[in-house]
Amino acid sequence: MKPLKKNATYDDLREVPDHFVAEMFDGDLYAFPRPALPHANAASTLLSDIHGSFHHRGPDGWVILIEPELHFGRDVLVPDIAGWRRARLPNVPADAYLTLAPDWICEVLSTSTETIDRGKKLRIYAHEGVAHAWLVDPRSHTLEVMSLDAGRWARVGKYEGAAKVRAAPFAALEIELEALWI
Repeated sequence: MKPLKKNATYDDLREVPDHFVAEMFDGDLYAFPRPALPHANAASTLLSDIHGSFHHRGPDGWVILIEPELHFGRDVLVPDIAGWRRARLPNVPADAYLTLAPDWICEVLSTSTETIDRGKKLRIYAHEGVAHAWLVDPRSHTLEVMSLDAGRWARVGKYEGAAKVRAAPFAALEIELEALWI
């Protein structure tokens, strides 16, 4: 996939129509169509499960957000879901974006985004120190769980179909994958 514009600015990104998800990698602007319904269903279901169990105050709580805009220098990313431990982000700021890297991200893969999600985005997340990454693929009914180890992603597990999964950083919750596909 080729960028819409090289050496783009944030103003260029803001001009992308709302029916696209706009992101910048190394200063190059990309725009993706809004996700198909299986993608939206998987993200919504997973968000509901995790948010309901972990989005609370206190030292063990998390801030869980859907499609937050993240700014890291010349990179502007929009993960499908992201989470910050409350110890690092006690309250959600009123700003339109965050510069604090999340502790966990989840990307729901689609035909148009998989190469970028697995490549540029994971590279940037690793560089920014995101500790955990999940890749959900509603087409193949899989969840890949990764952990950052010495600056590189290590696959912790790959689960599929109707598996029931407990995975870091949310291992206290059993996730029924089948619910993501229906």
